[in-house]
Amino acid sequence: MSPLAAHTRQVGGNARRTVVAFAAILVAASSLVVSAASPLGASAAHKPSIATVPFDTSSRVSLAQPSPPRPSPADARPYIAAAKLSVLSREQLEVHYHAHVDIIANRNQITVPAGIGFVISNGTATGITVLHTHDPSGILHIESASNEAFSLGQAFTEWGVALNANQVGGFKTDRAHVLRTYVNGRRFTGDPATIRLEPHLEIALWYGPSGTKPRVPKSYSFPEGL
Repeated sequence: MSPLAAHTRQVGGNARRTVVAFAAILVAASSLVVSAASPLGASAAHKPSIATVPFDTSSRVSLAQPSPPRPSPADARPYIAAAKLSVLSREQLEVHYHAHVDIIANRNQITVPAGIGFVISNGTATGITVLHTHDPSGILHIESASNEAFSLGQAFTEWGVALNANQVGGFKTDRAHVLRTYVNGRRFTGDPATIRLEPHLEIALWYGPSGTKPRVPKSYSFPEGL
């Protein structure tokens, strides 16, 4: 073999090795990019789960079976105790946020009354709990001295209305009717009483004929400052 041919063969071999090595670098780099990007992509696509807390319906009070609307109980104390809450002499504002609940039954909007969580004596409020309503807007006020977990079931127990996966008050599931729960427009398939209340949640309880597509709000326009 001539010196020129030998030199050419050597150069060609070096070139091939260089190309192979460069390709390996590109593959390694791309795998690093994919590995670095994957958690971000998965995180962006993943929706956080709807938070829940344990809730047991108390047997110490009889929760309403008739269909809401229903006013707040005349004697709130046993319902407050059943919700495992305490009567306070004033509002606690160290932790202060709001959630909203809609009840839609057979296409009718059901009113969530004012005064849930208040103790009323001779027409005057003499006590309040950390979880209450000021008006019939459906806004739940959470005002606590500490950052504890509160559930939708506690609010309904204070109200004196039964709530579970199969009923809201007297609206009960059967072969012809279903109860669907949505949180910020997302379907929740568990017991709605266990939903943990968090700032600006929109919770919708929809009851109606099976086979009907529920139409529920995905958010609530809270007044400025809430």
